[in-house]
Amino acid sequence: MNTLCNHEQLATSTSLRRNLPPAKSFLWLTLLLIAATLLTSRAIRAEDNPYASNYQAQNQGNLHSMQANPEPQIFSGTRRDEDNINMLENGYDLMGISSFEAEVVPAEQAISHGRTIKADSILVYVKKAGNTTAASKMEMIKEASRKGKALTEKDMAVDPTKYRYYATYWAKLPPPVLGVHVIKLVPRSTSTESNDKQVHPASSDGVRVIAVIHGSAAEKAGLLRGDQLLSINQEKVQDAAELSNLVRKYRGKLIQLQLERQNEPVQLEAQL
Repeated sequence: MNTLCNHEQLATSTSLRRNLPPAKSFLWLTLLLIAATLLTSRAIRAEDNPYASNYQAQNQGNLHSMQANPEPQIFSGTRRDEDNINMLENGYDLMGISSFEAEVVPAEQAISHGRTIKADSILVYVKKAGNTTAASKMEMIKEASRKGKALTEKDMAVDPTKYRYYATYWAKLPPPVLGVHVIKLVPRSTSTESNDKQVHPASSDGVRVIAVIHGSAAEKAGLLRGDQLLSINQEKVQDAAELSNLVRKYRGKLIQLQLERQNEPVQLEAQL
């Protein structure tokens, strides 16, 4: 990921006092009207911001930066899946995404929306969309000429270049107790014998580790991405909610992790 830009946050504050002297009343009224105008124009700009209007929140929209007024850092993403794993491993969680097609959209608009939702980091992916090029337009004109078809000025015009924008917004998490991100495994199907019996799905125990946070208890214990976590202290882990409950239950204690790695059983110890 490459840094796109860094912007210094601008903060303004205004204090209002009651019972102003008459000579200053008009001045304060003028300042209030100016502030209201600025706030209104800022709201209009937010509505015109495609990063804001196309934003889809994750985590019920409750996730945000631990800082009161974060200044988001913006990066140019490369490979979404790998970037997502890297962000999770570095202690971030996904707040939401923006996806749209448009002409050139300045990076400042992504940062502006990041400030609004209190994101710490933003990853932006930009790809040229499949617009009609000048060459393809010329071919269309030639085809119309052969067929004797009339063309309008709109037909002759070359479409402006558009791009596909995809942005992910991330918040830095507080230090974790265990430090893993997991998903529930999809049940595996059992193979049938030579007869034509109906195939029934086999139950899949545990949860799949998709990311291990750097410096966490899980990393220190030796957990790896791709491990299948089966139980903690012999108590089964069937989903992320059960894992969270067990981690809270054994916080501050030494725990035994039972897992499967490349179809082999593995047991680890972790200090929560």
